[in-house]
Amino acid sequence: MNNAYFQVKPPVNEPIKGYLPGSPESVALKAELEKQLANPVEVPLIIAGKEIRTANKANMICPHDHQKVLGQYYIAGEQELLMAITAAETAREEWENMSWEHRATIFLKAADLLTGKYRAKLSAACMLGQSKNPFQSEIDVICEMADFLRFNAYFVQEIYKQQPLSTDGVWNRVEYRALDGFVAAITPFNFTSIGGNLSTAPAMCGNTVLWKPSSTAVLSNYYFMQILIEAGLPAGVINFVPCRGTDFGRVVVPHPRMAGFHFTGSTAVFNEIWSQVGQNINNYVTYPRLVGETGGKDFIFAHESADVDALTCAIVLGAFEFQGQKCSAASRAYIPASLWPSVKKRLEEEISKVKLGDVRDFTNLMNAVIDKNSFDNIKGYLDYARQSADAEILIGGGCDDSVGYFVEPTVILAKTPTFKTMVEEIFGPVITIYVYPNDQLEETIKSCDTATGYALTGAVFAQDRAAIIKLAKALDHAAGNFYINDKPTGAVVGQQPFGGSRGSGTNDKAGSAINLYRWMNQRAIKETLVPRTVVNYPYMTEK
Repeated sequence: MNNAYFQVKPPVNEPIKGYLPGSPESVALKAELEKQLANPVEVPLIIAGKEIRTANKANMICPHDHQKVLGQYYIAGEQELLMAITAAETAREEWENMSWEHRATIFLKAADLLTGKYRAKLSAACMLGQSKNPFQSEIDVICEMADFLRFNAYFVQEIYKQQPLSTDGVWNRVEYRALDGFVAAITPFNFTSIGGNLSTAPAMCGNTVLWKPSSTAVLSNYYFMQILIEAGLPAGVINFVPCRGTDFGRVVVPHPRMAGFHFTGSTAVFNEIWSQVGQNINNYVTYPRLVGETGGKDFIFAHESADVDALTCAIVLGAFEFQGQKCSAASRAYIPASLWPSVKKRLEEEISKVKLGDVRDFTNLMNAVIDKNSFDNIKGYLDYARQSADAEILIGGGCDDSVGYFVEPTVILAKTPTFKTMVEEIFGPVITIYVYPNDQLEETIKSCDTATGYALTGAVFAQDRAAIIKLAKALDHAAGNFYINDKPTGAVVGQQPFGGSRGSGTNDKAGSAINLYRWMNQRAIKETLVPRTVVNYPYMTEK
């Protein structure tokens, strides 16, 4: 009998390995990269713990060398999605009723497997399939993924501890149940850790999940799914179903048993899902919980007191790491005219040193954008800027998809703060700068706050403390993650809970306990130890 109170130890963030030349992790990773390139794999669906193969398949390619095929993955259709729903519903009762410490142990073990014997395998798959350099892969698929698993297990424990007050003769308590149905998770290509978190966070709370990974990140997500199975995840708890988004929306989203939807992706898709849920609201067993982190048009705002070197570093790394394909990537900047000559010079110097190419060359800071659609979209914005009288391409702007989907790190100089590339999400290595007159600080701050519908991340640079206070207050609702004298990327689990509002999502803060509350269904219980037996109240004795 379980009559003990178990405790998960307070987690610490997974240390980031350096991958220095000749280091053990560098040697192991380079060997694994060549191994995966030489051995294409086949990725099945995983439904109810079983591998499922369908008549439809698609290639997994390297974005930086689109002739290299990493393997093929099978695509779920309506039949398989309905099978996955049945599997999730079948597994739900036993999983929800499993003691929380046993559920937590599965994910803690998965974190240790990930950061141990599977470190090189997961990192190489992420690098090859999503075109990340070793550092970007390390902080994503290894460190952030492990942090999500360990911190969320701890957060679940801390939530379960929370109980209401009790008065004399009454014992009040709450139970934290799973949702009344399954959770649907749609995850993006840019962070494998998001795929892992969106599927496992609800599962830790006792929910069963249908997981649709991005079609351009199937390989690393599949290897993580294999780790979960090795760690002891029961069949049917998480069902791995790569499929077309239209099929998922048509079959899964309107299903009466969908109790939650966990999403990271575009604002347009999340809006469509929200609308679809609204249209089907009378059909659901319970109101679905909708959690989404969506688009962004993330800013860097510099005050005239800003340190030029720090500002330059933030622009380069914030805009161009992982080719600007982070939800948090800096894509617009506001620079005072008094600083612009020196900032411009430093940008030209630093960007001229940036190398881009194959992920196997560890001297490259940048690699390729994810696919042809992304390449064409970014190129379209650059062509627009070239042809406009209201902007000029100051640095970069080159695009070449002959071998891989390569876009140069690009700086656009805009004449107005509402130029197209200052307000629309591009999701590529492009930052647009507006140089504002020093005496127009107030107007420019207002434009930064209101020019776009997004509010994900933003950064301000100033050494004047009064200016920092003023900027922080004026941009209060412009960013869910706000940075002072740092780039607007790189949120760490347990340190900077991540998410934004307005058109950037529901701000349910991945990497914090707030997100986990969304996957719990609380039941309050009042037990009266000695029930009353007298019907009349004392005041009723008046003659």
